[in-house]
Amino acid sequence: MRVRDYAISKDLIAQWSFEETDGKTTYEKVQKRDDSIHYIFHDAAFQPNRSIKRRKGIRGNALWFDGYSTFIQREKESFLPPTKGMTLSMWVAPYSFGGIEGESVTALINQHDRMREIGFILGFYKTGTLSFQLGLTSGWVDLSTEGVTLPKNEWTYVVATFDSSEGIIAIYVNGKLASKQQVEKDSRFLPADVDLLIGKNNHSKMIERTFSLGMFSGLMDEVCIYERALTSEEIREEFRSYLTVNGGEIPSLKHEDIAIHREDFSNDKHRPQYHLTPPGHWMNEPHAPLYYEGKYHLFYQHNPQGPYWGNIHWGHWVSEDLIHWKDIPISLSPEKNQVDPDGTWSGCAHFDEEGVPVLFFTAGNNHYLPNQMIGLARSKVNSDGDLELKHWEKHLEPILFQPKDCNLDDDGFRDPFVWKEGKVWYQLVGSGINGQGGTALLFESENLIDWSYRGPLYISDNIKYPYLGRVWELPILLPLGKDSKGNDKHIFIISPIGDEADVEVFYWIGKWDCENGVFIPDVEEPKLIDIGDFHFTGPSAMIDPKTGRLILFTIAQGERPIEYEYASGWAHNGGLPVELFLGKDDRLKCKPIDEVKTLRKRTLLDVEKVTIAEVNQSLMDISGDMLEIEATFQQREQGCIGMYIRQSQGRDEETLLYYNQSTSEFFVDRSKTTLDPKEKTRGVQGGEVDLSSAEPLKIRVFLDKSMVETYINDMKSLTTRVYPTREDSKGISLFGNDEVIVESIRVWELRGIH
Repeated sequence: MRVRDYAISKDLIAQWSFEETDGKTTYEKVQKRDDSIHYIFHDAAFQPNRSIKRRKGIRGNALWFDGYSTFIQREKESFLPPTKGMTLSMWVAPYSFGGIEGESVTALINQHDRMREIGFILGFYKTGTLSFQLGLTSGWVDLSTEGVTLPKNEWTYVVATFDSSEGIIAIYVNGKLASKQQVEKDSRFLPADVDLLIGKNNHSKMIERTFSLGMFSGLMDEVCIYERALTSEEIREEFRSYLTVNGGEIPSLKHEDIAIHREDFSNDKHRPQYHLTPPGHWMNEPHAPLYYEGKYHLFYQHNPQGPYWGNIHWGHWVSEDLIHWKDIPISLSPEKNQVDPDGTWSGCAHFDEEGVPVLFFTAGNNHYLPNQMIGLARSKVNSDGDLELKHWEKHLEPILFQPKDCNLDDDGFRDPFVWKEGKVWYQLVGSGINGQGGTALLFESENLIDWSYRGPLYISDNIKYPYLGRVWELPILLPLGKDSKGNDKHIFIISPIGDEADVEVFYWIGKWDCENGVFIPDVEEPKLIDIGDFHFTGPSAMIDPKTGRLILFTIAQGERPIEYEYASGWAHNGGLPVELFLGKDDRLKCKPIDEVKTLRKRTLLDVEKVTIAEVNQSLMDISGDMLEIEATFQQREQGCIGMYIRQSQGRDEETLLYYNQSTSEFFVDRSKTTLDPKEKTRGVQGGEVDLSSAEPLKIRVFLDKSMVETYINDMKSLTTRVYPTREDSKGISLFGNDEVIVESIRVWELRGIH
């Protein structure tokens, strides 16, 4: 413990310094007792042997709060706060501010009952504005620091005081008075009959009946409670005393000292290892691919607060080969007094007129109706030389609002997609027309800031195709090259939402009529790229400037009960990057990019022209949950043919992938995928894959823990999830008539990308 002035030390009634290196409790120095630290991974089966993190603190260690499960609890019987005066002080470094809490407060420390207007809470709103609230005999008092906000990823010394004799409550930031309020002199503090919590609000709002909002995310150190109000001078001296070992300066924080650590999830048997994943917590679709100075950048929708939807930021990865990705700090966050205080949603990336990378994003702002508009951010690479594009500056105003008087859906104006032809910029924004269904709106500009509305790019018949929903998200329009007749073709991709929508990735091939600003499909009915069910969504795409390939990125939705996402600490991952191209028959082809071959660690099987029975004999000694399997079967007879994966020795768990040659359909049967009764991975999924009777069946399967991606003759993919319970559910066997000839089968063990 550092040396204090005696007058200050004798009034200290609680102090938590978090100097432990491990354990489920933290030592409180004044009462000399251990207080419990709640943390989901202390007892979680999904993350064995994982403990709460202590990181580098203002001095010694600090405690890291994950934002959704970590808090300290002192039982109400063991803590009675003072009534005539009080000081709360602590060092905090927030990593995230939350964002779907409305006006509720993220608690730093509290022991309050808001309904009865008793107790106290010190915390901050989603904008970083500090709040000190307490119940007095004269009423409930709420003091905030409107002109002063907490910075994220930096240490800040926060102090709140209540002085009954003077009738003053105050908040100090880094030793300076930030806000104060006069209350009735000699008012007494009214304690609440609830537990003292650090890092969690006594009255947390719940979502999904599982996640508590109002919880702190980041680092906390040296939490102190005094039984009187410290003076301004004492607070300044306390602030300075902490900084003596750092030359009088607040120590800087390294990103790894405050961020979510990817390696903390390494023991999770269901977490993919060679697919795109966030370091932890929640992700939505990968989006805004960009190639810059020899590196690929990809962003993703991310909630750093926890593994649940909401509070959307832009996570960021960078890669040299589109396979091995490096985590980059969060690039865009919702911000007070910016265009996106209520969410920074999906968009795209491009370059401005001077070649500077720019991001177009959906800005959420609840002060408007509709509350979605398009924002722009420019890289600071020209000013700071940051080739990893870590720093972005948002344009102060939205560059695009939803057009008025066009009968558009008020909840549909998002996901910009931008490209340039000649001197003209074009932009698509996902939307919907009331009574007509989804569409993509077309805009054009000459300077990226001033846009004019051209009209809907394409409107489908929602009577014929109700599954296309009322709004289209994530529209994409890119060139596919020439068809067999020499005609230029484009692909138009959308993801529908709405009550009747089938939330999948649909596409049309056709003509982009630039002069009239419309897309003309070759065939009216849309097609699917993937025939799984809600595991291949959230499309984004680019034309790779290195190779000219059209590369598609998607999110692979998880399919677990919400309580399992809570217990595992992460939700969802990306699919493999997929190349789209026109085949010689003018049909769309899809396959994983060739770079996935670099993941092959060793060959487990490589045989040709053998029967299914002979292959199954060889497969008895082969197992794994990170595999690539490539099998080609002769098409000689009717019936079904395919393979079992994630098969246990007794076959009480297994997943079947098969092609029905009689109906030209491919399916996954997950009726025996897991023994866990709570898991939702059940039933049969699939659809048509129209192969000729003479065409060999080629199945390419990528297995990555809970992820399964199957590609059928480069015609369709089928993406699904599996969550077996048994440790031995790693076997493979072929399915079909034992005498069927297998032209070839190869099995590779694959390595992870991190």
